Amino acid sequence: MPATDIFFNMKRRNEKIAAVTAYDAPTARFVVEAGADILLVGDSVGVNILGYAHEREVTLADMTHHIAAVRRGAPQAYIIGDLPFATYETPQQARESALKLTTAGANCIKFEGARVDIVEALLQERLDVCCHLGLESQHHQIKRRQGKDAIAACQIFDDALRLDAAGQKFLVLELIPQELAQRITRDVKAATIGIGSGAATDGQVLVVNDLAGITQRDYKHNRRYGAVATAMHQAVAAYVKDVRTGAFPSSQQAFSLSPEERQLFERMRP
Repeated sequence: MPATDIFFNMKRRNEKIAAVTAYDAPTARFVVEAGADILLVGDSVGVNILGYAHEREVTLADMTHHIAAVRRGAPQAYIIGDLPFATYETPQQARESALKLTTAGANCIKFEGARVDIVEALLQERLDVCCHLGLESQHHQIKRRQGKDAIAACQIFDDALRLDAAGQKFLVLELIPQELAQRITRDVKAATIGIGSGAATDGQVLVVNDLAGITQRDYKHNRRYGAVATAMHQAVAAYVKDVRTGAFPSSQQAFSLSPEERQLFERMRP
């Protein structure tokens, strides 16, 4: 059964889809072992890993590098990869960019905006397509909730239907009212993946840095499930202290020449 059919069936049975971002091999392995259904290598890698100020700075080379790393860490996972900013301005450019992501290991290609022409171009290459409506980090300079009034909500709703008719397999809905997300989820065939859009979507996605407590900033849409930053700070601080006091390394973290080899060494280098 094709992977997308599995997710369509989950939608039909009202079984929730759990998606998590991953940007490197160890994280990908942990996330899959923890039971996530989908790994998203998003352009959020820019601000969460690469130190960029904005998602627009992420390049196609960045995305292929991190998708390949995630694929090595999770060989059997279903991976959605983001097309970064300005790499899908035309259908032809979208095809060329998408093929680089799939070569790196992506199963599905995601892009922002109501671009039916891009969906059609990617489907011509027999690629799975994930669309993204609501907050579009690449195209919205200020990150705020979308679809807050009836006119804006209708536009997002109509865009979702158009993308669905074009053949999208997934639809990420970011920071839109939960009532709107519920209507879209009901009316589209694609599996909807929400972030900050309520519980009625077919699945949810969170940035792994946010849910694990690596990110310093709190977000309304996020729930912290760990305190990785605190644990890492404590571990490194303890290590630094032990190095400075001479407590690390101890004899347990060292090894020695055998008595015979030591005697031979000392004779050779008196």
